[in-house]
Amino acid sequence: MFKSHKKIKTITRCAWCEKDDLYRKYHDEEWGKPVYDDATIFEFLVLETFQAGLSWYTILSKREHFRKAFDQFDYQKIAKYPEEKLATLLENPGIIRNKLKIKATVTNAQAFIKTQEEFGSFSKYIWGFVDGKPIDNKPKSLSEVPATTAISDALSKDLKKRGFKFTGSTVMYAHMQATGMVNDHITECFIRK
Repeated sequence: MFKSHKKIKTITRCAWCEKDDLYRKYHDEEWGKPVYDDATIFEFLVLETFQAGLSWYTILSKREHFRKAFDQFDYQKIAKYPEEKLATLLENPGIIRNKLKIKATVTNAQAFIKTQEEFGSFSKYIWGFVDGKPIDNKPKSLSEVPATTAISDALSKDLKKRGFKFTGSTVMYAHMQATGMVNDHITECFIRK
């Protein structure tokens, strides 16, 4: 009896996502894909705000809890949260219970709406920093991926001027990666093919 030998095709991904299926799914389906929808951009802004000083994996594993706790990331509702709601969020074990970050989410929702009013959409505002199209860095390895750039510096500075909190350059570069404003998938990653 002959045994057939099937060659198993391996998929090459960016190494950072090989921790588990949650990370792989996020990498394969979301990370680096251009997002132009204001609601999704705001969701990532909230998640990146909470990620400051923590691992993205921690935030990703709590994403559904955040979604439920923050009314599906409805910035119109969040902008009007009363103190009682903030107190409830501080008691929620499913999210990161950081008082400053919770308050910043409300402040950021208010600033988000003002920016939308000024530019017609938040998407138009934020994508203006990259002339409306993704920057493709084509890194060969993770060591070539920066933590910040001149663009993330400028975006961070402008957001702070508009009243946003927890939007430092590193946080904003991660946001740019997540929402596809920059493509930092390594050159061998199957997503590029």
